[in-house]
Amino acid sequence: MERSLRAIAAAAGALAGILCVAAPAAAQKSGGILKVYFFDSPASMSIHEEATIAAQGPMMGVFNNLVIYKQDVPQSGMESIVPDLAGDWSWDEEKTQLTFQLRQGVRWHDGKPFTAKDVVCTWDLLTGKSSDKLRINPRKAW
Repeated sequence: MERSLRAIAAAAGALAGILCVAAPAAAQKSGGILKVYFFDSPASMSIHEEATIAAQGPMMGVFNNLVIYKQDVPQSGMESIVPDLAGDWSWDEEKTQLTFQLRQGVRWHDGKPFTAKDVVCTWDLLTGKSSDKLRINPRKAW
């Protein structure tokens, strides 16, 4: 009896393998819902008030940055920084001032244009120079 069950299981496995190889690939359909199971539930969706991958990871697809690391490079470094909202950037001769040229045509969800004032607003919030304050700032010491 045990030998028969093994033979049936082996035959079923072989048949499944043949069907997988022989069946034509199904065409992919655009659109739909991507479900990704995650190991944690972020405390908030604020990338400025959270410092763990539990919040940062899911929010990478929601928020833009001036620049980001190339996602296909295994080791992040200065050479793997690529533009996102900044089309280009440059340092002054003393390497004390960094200037970003913002991409043209970028708009907020409400249709208003993205400007240098928006960058200054975020920078002031992060550095504590704004009248608005973060509830918590895990990078305050930086």
